[in-house]
Amino acid sequence: MPSLKDLRNRIASVKATQKITKAMQMVAAAKLRRAQEAAEAARPYSQRMGAVLANIAQNVSGDDAPKLMAGTGADNVHLLVVCTAERGLCGGFNSQIARLARDHARKLLAEGKTVKIVTVGRKGADILKREFGQLIIDHFDMREVKQVGFANADAIGRKIIALFNDGAFDICTLFYSEFKSVISQVPTPLQLIPASAGGETAADQAKGAIYEYEPDPSAILNDLIPRNISVQIFRALLENVAGEMGAKMSAMDNATRNAGDMINKLSITYNRQRQAQITKELIEIISGAEAL
Repeated sequence: MPSLKDLRNRIASVKATQKITKAMQMVAAAKLRRAQEAAEAARPYSQRMGAVLANIAQNVSGDDAPKLMAGTGADNVHLLVVCTAERGLCGGFNSQIARLARDHARKLLAEGKTVKIVTVGRKGADILKREFGQLIIDHFDMREVKQVGFANADAIGRKIIALFNDGAFDICTLFYSEFKSVISQVPTPLQLIPASAGGETAADQAKGAIYEYEPDPSAILNDLIPRNISVQIFRALLENVAGEMGAKMSAMDNATRNAGDMINKLSITYNRQRQAQITKELIEIISGAEAL
């Protein structure tokens, strides 16, 4: 049984930890609002970009289709781009994204496909390195990035396109977590290459309208598809930041509550042990007095 001094030290230690978790919760709550606004603001642009590409893609077919949209015609080599956070203390946020990517990689390997992995964020790299360390071909470190910008996403997009042009893979899939609410972040896969045309959605939005393009649709797609890849990556990074802050806020709130419960239990144990010690001393005094 721990002594009274040990219990006092442990209560003080848990109280100090509680102050830290409470402060981290407040910081995450302050960052969450800005991150959520940025993520929600990026969604309409990325959706409209997809709709524009889909409308233009309806006018392109066969050999006129850009390589980024037509693909290589094979699906033997898959590139998985896994976006996670740089830091932990955010519950299961990082592990859920890594688990989705890991399950997808296992499925592809079981089918005899070749898998290559590009990681964005240290936590995802650490998790996947245990099982797929030999499959990771590149890593993007975002620890020095104070605020995610389009330049960061564009660098990742250019690297992916360069790998595709070199024939390094056939299909590229992006893994990230879509922000729903503070307590809900949904791990999501998104195919980047070959670029999806989304014909039915585009047809619904066009409502029978006829467009003329200048220059020709193929030239427009050659310019827009690389930008769309960067836009989708940028949206994924913003969604991840909002999801990370939401998950961290929830995790730190739970940690603060657990610390409070532990303090209460330790305080009860301390008081009981102190009372037992006082009672024992009183009994000894009384027994000594009666002996005299």
